[in-house]
Amino acid sequence: MQNQPGQKQAGQTTASDAAPPDWLPGLLAGERTALARAITAVENETAEAAAVLQGIRSRLGHALVVGFTGAPGAGKSTLVSAYVAELRRRDLSVGVVAVDPSSPLTGGAILGDRIRMGQHAGDPGVFIRSLASRGHLGGLSRTAARVIDVFDASGRDVVVVETVGTGQSEVEIAEIADVRVVVNAPGLGDDVQAIKAGILEIADILVVNKSDLPFAERSARQLAAMSAQRGPNDSRGPVPVLQTSATSGKGVPELADAVAAMGKRKRPDPRARTRRLLQNLVLDRLRRGLAELPTADIDVLADAVLAGRSDIDAALLKLTELLVSRLPQQK
Repeated sequence: MQNQPGQKQAGQTTASDAAPPDWLPGLLAGERTALARAITAVENETAEAAAVLQGIRSRLGHALVVGFTGAPGAGKSTLVSAYVAELRRRDLSVGVVAVDPSSPLTGGAILGDRIRMGQHAGDPGVFIRSLASRGHLGGLSRTAARVIDVFDASGRDVVVVETVGTGQSEVEIAEIADVRVVVNAPGLGDDVQAIKAGILEIADILVVNKSDLPFAERSARQLAAMSAQRGPNDSRGPVPVLQTSATSGKGVPELADAVAAMGKRKRPDPRARTRRLLQNLVLDRLRRGLAELPTADIDVLADAVLAGRSDIDAALLKLTELLVSRLPQQK
């Protein structure tokens, strides 16, 4: 007999029937070993993950989540490292989620925690975790939102999220970060117009990194002019435009001040992270279901469109109904 929608399937673990791991209290106390185990469980979606997420849900909403995004080559990783160092000088504990491209062989992160931000490796106040994007094109892995929750529950003051750097598709970071920092390189020129409709418009703070290079001043002026043109319904007004040099530390304290000021005006919202996770899970389920549909079933609809017996909208509705009817059979 088929399971009805919402009915638990055999072998499926839920938060209500999973026993809390014995290291969960250590996670809530901020212990590094427990934090590492919790992140691994959540990222790999193991049997313990449901109990972990159930156990931390009352401890969310403390950490300020700061997202760093922007085009490849802007120096995001170096700037994030400098920003983390500045936070530590201010005695703030930090968790870093660095989303990397996936290995085509193992599915793991190609870059690793120890390659990134090596200067913080021995600092107990910093915990860095590299996550594989696993083919997700939005700049964040599917489980990134849950890893942020784990950092939050462990008592970290700030959680920094650095995305893959895939361009305009990274706008989804707007859903889970309290403060969004868009990092740009000098010499944008006409590229500004291409960026304008994408990640530029989700920025709370714009940064021109590598400010010691030519055209940095001009790029900052261009970005400032563009941010001043926000629509009349945008209550944020012009976006701050800062210049930094991550290698020398120039402008990094000012960036930390700007993020802190922005964070005071915006309340951390763990609900947004759950919303993004649910959206990603639905999309993943639909993609898997569509891939498993018999080609012959789709060809019937395609032939009807080609023969004029159906229009695209009607065929789309029928395909959606067929797909949804098969979803309860999937694990």
